[in-house]
Amino acid sequence: MYAIYALCREVDNIADGPGEAAAKKRALAAWREEIDRLYAGRPEWPTTRALLRPVRRFGLPRREFLAVIDGMETDAAPTVRMRTLDDLLGYCRKVAGAVGVLSVHAFGVPRHPGPRIAETLGNALQLTNILRDVKEDAALERLYVPLEMLGRRGVVEEPSNAVLGHPGFGDACADLAGLARGYYAEADRLIAELGPRKIRPAVIMMAVYRDILDRLEDRGWQGAHDPIRLTRARKMWLALRSGFL
Repeated sequence: MYAIYALCREVDNIADGPGEAAAKKRALAAWREEIDRLYAGRPEWPTTRALLRPVRRFGLPRREFLAVIDGMETDAAPTVRMRTLDDLLGYCRKVAGAVGVLSVHAFGVPRHPGPRIAETLGNALQLTNILRDVKEDAALERLYVPLEMLGRRGVVEEPSNAVLGHPGFGDACADLAGLARGYYAEADRLIAELGPRKIRPAVIMMAVYRDILDRLEDRGWQGAHDPIRLTRARKMWLALRSGFL
């Protein structure tokens, strides 16, 4: 798991770090080549060398690592817009669902309901991330709330900061929060079917992110707010509570 998350962190740092979009694209392309070398059994970089044995032991799917890189290419663009809800969910599948699928393989749950839990919970967590970070993302000209959802609330496509100030933006965020709630509920059902002890880290993560969504909803969606961050004590309490499931 450490090696999986280390790779995800490295490619995420490329997308979110400083630099021109073209340079980021080249760096991510180099990671694609390194994934090819990993699956050929001859990785060159420290993170992929650490992944060589887990790839073989757990059957980690190559396509999921490539999906993560696909998602980072979206984030590395000069501007980010999601035209439709399908576009957004496709993005969530790459940046969150793919990590989840790799994780359930490492947990030893490669078949139903493991991958479905990964995809459903990935949607829930990523939508929560998006709702938490709208102000920070807008400063980077990233707008993940789908334009079709904004349009239904009377919000037209404008620079991201202008969108955040539109009266209908809060309603669109509430719509997206309702969608996230549905994915959390579906993840609850699937995890109960599997047994939460088999994927306890995912259960703990779900508790933390669901608590963030609760706080976001309590605060309300109108206006450009700073992200909500949980204290270490709060995270520890949620982890302990979830650990006794």
